[in-house]
Amino acid sequence: MTTAAQPTRQYAVGSLVHARGREWVVLPDSTPDLLVLRPLGGADDDIVGVLPGLETVVPATFAPPTPSDLGDQQAAGLLRTALRIGFRSGAGPFRSLASIAVDPRPYQLVPLLMALRQNTVRLLIADDVGIGKTVEAGLIAAELLAQGDARGLVVLCSPALAEQWRAELYGKFGVDARLVLPSTIGRLERETPYGQSVFRPDGAYVVSTDFIKSPRHREDFLRNCPDLVIVDEAHSCVSDTTVGASARSSQQRYALLRALADRTDRHLLLVTATPHSGKEEPFRRLIGLLDDRLAAVPLDTDAGRRLLAEFFVQRRRADIREDFQDGAHFPSSRDTAETAYTLHRDYKKLLDEVLSYARETVRAADGALQQRQRWWSTLALLRTLSSSPAAAVQSLNTRAGVEEADTPAEADRTGERTVSDPADSSTPESADAVPGTCLPADTGAEVDGEADDGEKARLVSMAESAKKLYGPTRDAKLKKLITTVSDLLDKGYRPLVFCRYIATADYVADHLKKILNKKGTEHPVAVASVTGELSPDQRVTRIAELTGADEEGNPAPERRVLVATDCLSEGVNLQESFDAVVHYDLAWNPTRHEQREGRVDRFGQRTDVVKALTLYGADNPVDGIVLNVLLRKHERIRRVTGISVPVPQESESAMQAVFEGLILRGERPAYEQEGLFAQEEVAEQLEIAWQSSAEREKRYRSRYAQLTIKKAEVAAEVDEVRAALGTGEEVRDFTRRALGALRGMPAPTKQGGFTAHTDALPQGLRDTVSHALGPRHPRPVVFHDAPSAPRGEAALTRTDPVVAAVARFVLDAALDDAGKVPEWQRPARRCGVIRTKAVERNTTLLLVRHRFQLNLPARDGSVREQLAEDARVVAYRGRPDAPEWLPEDEAVALLEARATQNTDPKFATEHIAEILTALSAIMPELRDQSAELGHNLEASHRRVRTASRARLAGLKVVPQGDPDILGVYHYRPAPTFSQGVGA
Repeated sequence: MTTAAQPTRQYAVGSLVHARGREWVVLPDSTPDLLVLRPLGGADDDIVGVLPGLETVVPATFAPPTPSDLGDQQAAGLLRTALRIGFRSGAGPFRSLASIAVDPRPYQLVPLLMALRQNTVRLLIADDVGIGKTVEAGLIAAELLAQGDARGLVVLCSPALAEQWRAELYGKFGVDARLVLPSTIGRLERETPYGQSVFRPDGAYVVSTDFIKSPRHREDFLRNCPDLVIVDEAHSCVSDTTVGASARSSQQRYALLRALADRTDRHLLLVTATPHSGKEEPFRRLIGLLDDRLAAVPLDTDAGRRLLAEFFVQRRRADIREDFQDGAHFPSSRDTAETAYTLHRDYKKLLDEVLSYARETVRAADGALQQRQRWWSTLALLRTLSSSPAAAVQSLNTRAGVEEADTPAEADRTGERTVSDPADSSTPESADAVPGTCLPADTGAEVDGEADDGEKARLVSMAESAKKLYGPTRDAKLKKLITTVSDLLDKGYRPLVFCRYIATADYVADHLKKILNKKGTEHPVAVASVTGELSPDQRVTRIAELTGADEEGNPAPERRVLVATDCLSEGVNLQESFDAVVHYDLAWNPTRHEQREGRVDRFGQRTDVVKALTLYGADNPVDGIVLNVLLRKHERIRRVTGISVPVPQESESAMQAVFEGLILRGERPAYEQEGLFAQEEVAEQLEIAWQSSAEREKRYRSRYAQLTIKKAEVAAEVDEVRAALGTGEEVRDFTRRALGALRGMPAPTKQGGFTAHTDALPQGLRDTVSHALGPRHPRPVVFHDAPSAPRGEAALTRTDPVVAAVARFVLDAALDDAGKVPEWQRPARRCGVIRTKAVERNTTLLLVRHRFQLNLPARDGSVREQLAEDARVVAYRGRPDAPEWLPEDEAVALLEARATQNTDPKFATEHIAEILTALSAIMPELRDQSAELGHNLEASHRRVRTASRARLAGLKVVPQGDPDILGVYHYRPAPTFSQGVGA
């Protein structure tokens, strides 16, 4: 580097300065009194502030290469790719793409463009389970932060998902968020200066919604909340729960969100796969958070739907399937099937006895309140017995939740919440407790004091009978599961078994462990259970113990089974470890089945066809009702219309009517047939309403704003950005070559990637790789030729932390003085002379870095300055004083030119020295190229902003200083006959 003699106090964004013995790039937010600087070639972690009044700061220029820094034919390509991978402030219109560790699909950029249309971002992202809502929300957040339209970020979520959100933000978007949970608040408060808030408007946080809604913390949070809020599983904050503790909790969540939304300049992203539970009021509250008009506007009109479309994005799996035709890991289909079993005669006998008991006790009720209490308690017993004998035993020994109800309506609300699976339930992770059956003989009696002895004896007898059903001998459902799981394991699948109740999950897991690992078993099976009894951290630990390497580094067993309740049906991603779902218990809501299957059928799943099997009792009337009133109708409507819509509100009355027919009148529906329950008028009305809702939704979808954004146009802009940052093929080739040069010994794998050993890598790089993958990562390291990779392995993408570490090492080593680093640790060099048949005349290739100041219009009317960088290769034939410039594609092609003859080092050094001396002659042309590149970049920004209807006033791209010449590579024609050395 060379430094100018005369210092100055005013520096433009992107200019170079010399301070503290090194060169720096001036970043935005610099002032004459305080310069924000990043080392040249450094990362954001190295940014510092320098006071020119106290330290010497002078302008600097980038030094050209030295003639002695000669490399081979690969040197230019390695240096170019290392530079491009290292860019964290790309020049393209999507500012965040250069700094995020995720390769978004085109459809995932549509919500981003919708967000850019709005002055204050208010958006409901309601895509299907498993297609990337977290990434879409993260992209919007990253772009708002990169452009300076947001200062800070907070994610509100369930405590069970807090750590996962924190990991996603840090690993994929480079946002280091602090966890705010009951378990962390004490430490955070101790670390905070006295009198100050834990929260800062410019901070990043992942916060438990249930924790922060409490009066103790709510007001402080509202006063200091950042200006960008993401609400995960937003439907849980507006659920239609109107009784007991759940009602208070739901009301507090909604009040918190309402207070956040009332600040009109706050960005708000609501994320949920189930925005509409089938009930209109909760949905209206949800969309009303985005815009007050949406709370009342008629949505069956064109005007209403167009207004909603400005704030609402929703895609189904079929809508985005075409975006995964490039080999990305996304299942091509989901193989679903029903698996029937026939109850053992003893099980059937007990079920018939429970039905008789239910009929008698409900009919004998004294008054409407007691009738509803008995109705729900007996329905709880029927459902738990249909689940497992263990759940039935526990139910028979537990007080009914409806016992505390004071009115029939309150009993119905409590019963629905504890016995059914309401779509708007706000606490699925804690709703797996067994509902009780026991009730006092009358509303004022005590169970163990004044209850009728005959009824008590009957309940005790049923509990004893249920205990005798334990095990596969009399429990045909468990026997069928064992057969089903064994078959899946033998076919190479890794099943995830969902149960409704904690008692059932523990019962199933215990028997699977014993039977699948009985003495003499050739292939043992690892089995674990995860239920609501475990804290969120304990659930993560339990899953990691089953699916991760052990303490000695041995890989996880391939034959494994996870048994879980619906505490894992939302948010937790299991696609890396499981690829089949078994519904051991039927959910009384089709949405719950979709959520369960979405844990494995999602982006990142390596199995092309995932399995989803549903167990049901062929002679169990309870299963028959659920299958035919809800599950089969939902699936039939989805297949006919192509639309998956929530269960209409009429479903509750339909289920009630059919269960009343079963329990009160002893009607046994012929559930084996299609089109069932014709005798039940209300069930027919449900199907009509459901079908109508699906058809209406299909018509409305044509008006969604997302459909006005052309994915092809978005993809074209993204491809241009990606090309400037390094194509996938370029990144894959670079990583393999660089690791080979650094003694990583890459070896190809059958899947198209390769493995590399880390033990012989340079110490600094080895430590960085180990930190990125974890201390117990598999060895050798597996590099996947795919956008994603399992834990402890790497993906061959520019944003993968291991690939980025290799690029950073190669670039730093090339730019360092040659004597500081051993020769073998410098695979990229800044100079080279190559004899090749790829050229017919002497040709010189230059690796050039351009820096730009971007003036980007902000939503508040101001113009923000941003730094951008770009790297290009240019080439000319002949001498520097009379160059014949090559088209860009011909210049890039030279990077693949192969040397066909050795070049004498002395000749190469002397020749490169002559070229370097004459570089000043071509600098005017490089300046012109920089100006043209700036013009093209500005046009790209304008196209994207026009497509998103964003502001254009003040938009400008200005080159900063002379381009930096990082590399000079001279190609000479290979002689066709014997000549003297150096000819």
